[in-house]
Amino acid sequence: MSGEPERLLKPREFCGIVGISYRTFKRWVSEGRIRVVRTPTGRIRVPYSEVVEILGGKPGGGEVRAVIYARVGFSDQRSDLERQVDYLTQYCSSKGYRVVDILSDVASGLKTDRKGLLKLFDYIVNRGVDVVVVTYRDRLTRFGFEYLEYFFKQYGVRVEVAFGEESKDAYKELVEDLIEIVTSFAGKLYGMRSHKKKRLVEGFKKLLEEVEESEYTR
Repeated sequence: MSGEPERLLKPREFCGIVGISYRTFKRWVSEGRIRVVRTPTGRIRVPYSEVVEILGGKPGGGEVRAVIYARVGFSDQRSDLERQVDYLTQYCSSKGYRVVDILSDVASGLKTDRKGLLKLFDYIVNRGVDVVVVTYRDRLTRFGFEYLEYFFKQYGVRVEVAFGEESKDAYKELVEDLIEIVTSFAGKLYGMRSHKKKRLVEGFKKLLEEVEESEYTR
């Protein structure tokens, strides 16, 4: 009945339905992406209409189409790639999602021309998916996750991150990405064949090695 008050959800209930972490929930609230209300006792509650808004009209009802996206930085990490896919497949099954496709890349998170990522974009702009599922934020992109998240949302697609923080095993890949960034900037500053550029890059590599050694000797 239209005169009935709207159902209000506890934050944890909302997170479970939408498929986000409580940390993401707090960030979305601070960004104004979720409308919340306070009870007379001061507790935060989420109107059920916010679920409908975020899920694109599929709250606990119709089919949710999911695309799994997995990525590793190096070819010797293919076993980790398989683990990501296996876990996310089980994750989608537990959520009741229908997996439309499983996409993967062996490439740096800095690269924008990844084959799997480009195919994911095709699914999104053609409205062939409702949710993109990844293990960690950096699997989708090393930087600019919020931009992609905003872009997806314009097509009614949300991103679900199965784990909250980046894996500690991703250190090697992060180092390579940092070196790639420094090399690019040094090349623009001094020229790709410049001795200054080479010294800067080598100096940065040495600094990273010293940082890594200090971590092991703590």
